[in-house]
Amino acid sequence: MFDIAVNLADEKLRADAGGVLTRVCDAGVGHCLLVGTDIQESQWLAERASAWQQPFTAGIHPHYVKDRQPDWLTALRELAALPGCVAVGETGLDFFRMLSPKAQQIESCQAHLDLAMELNMPVYLHDREASDELISILSPRAGLSGVVHCFTGSQAALEAYLGLGLSIGITAWCLDERRGQDLAKLVPMIPGDRLMVETDAPYLTPRDLRPRPKRNEPQFLPHIIEGIARLRGESPEHLARQTTDNARRLFAC
Repeated sequence: MFDIAVNLADEKLRADAGGVLTRVCDAGVGHCLLVGTDIQESQWLAERASAWQQPFTAGIHPHYVKDRQPDWLTALRELAALPGCVAVGETGLDFFRMLSPKAQQIESCQAHLDLAMELNMPVYLHDREASDELISILSPRAGLSGVVHCFTGSQAALEAYLGLGLSIGITAWCLDERRGQDLAKLVPMIPGDRLMVETDAPYLTPRDLRPRPKRNEPQFLPHIIEGIARLRGESPEHLARQTTDNARRLFAC
């Protein structure tokens, strides 16, 4: 199994990083993509990823682009060139919380995409209530590979991202009876060779997990796979194999 979204540098997991990775091995999850959401987090992951034998990403989440340093793109290029870095990002747009100005989000996203194309690397994308704008930024960049992680958008957005050749990451959001039912209907529409699975730990703890833990961890990925497999009418074993193959192919690891 391959969890494509583990925020191990997050303050909720960082102090217990070793324990998180031990528990994930015990759960049978072989790969965790460790997500960098700013330069400092990405550097922290880069210093440890080799010892942990897990891949990582390097980027600046749209929430944090307002805090970028003037040399951020140089630092990002250096991080992306490291052997353990397998994708540029997390980048994208978030017009739901709008923690950074829209213009800055767009400029940062464009720079990330251009760097990914320059380095021939996949891009790791965030989209929350910004699909139209993000699709318009992606569309002129033919040949760009990547994944829209934690997808929660519409059918039109899903079809557009698939049309651009991108993969789709699905979390336990689709198992949430309060807000995930629209996504649950879309999950069977994702082609098997474009689907990836993720916890987005420590966020988005599955609401149907009992006993309910205080935080999400990648050890819960098998539970999420079981739920997604039910929605797709597939066996968990098949879904685990296929999504692992998809992630290993995209991230070349």
